[in-house]
Amino acid sequence: MGFSVQGGSGRGRRGRRPQADINVTPMVDVMLVLLIIFMVAAPMMTSGINVDLPKTDAKPVNSDTKPITVTVKADGSVYLGDNAVDMSQLVDQLRAVSQNDPEHRIFVKGDQHINYGRVMEIMGRITAGGFTHVALLAQMPSGTGSAGGQQPAPLPPAAPSHTP
Repeated sequence: MGFSVQGGSGRGRRGRRPQADINVTPMVDVMLVLLIIFMVAAPMMTSGINVDLPKTDAKPVNSDTKPITVTVKADGSVYLGDNAVDMSQLVDQLRAVSQNDPEHRIFVKGDQHINYGRVMEIMGRITAGGFTHVALLAQMPSGTGSAGGQQPAPLPPAAPSHTP
């Protein structure tokens, strides 16, 4: 209880001391409501094009700059970030977004049902445009150490092609 009875000296209110403990129940209630709001709002803040990514056990690549994401949907359409892009304009728009930085990280994510050749064609255009840090995104299989999120699977440098 939050009150105490003092001796009856007959002095009325003058003889009572102020209560010195703090009622933390309203603060806990507010904190719990804020926690629920953030738990509901956090998944809504992720943006991007939804694709069904293949799974891999590759280690994640860490870097400080935010990568540019190129997405290939199951129907073959290509997106730069959240915007659809024509294949002929892809490299030019990548240069504009990266501010002509050939070492800017570019992640290519393709639906697992897309033709592998289509993904490689897009990666070939990007590397031919002068970008050197291009990686494929894949989803970690459930049951591994990660929470099943998207992880980049870095590719080795492309070897020069020889045509006979």
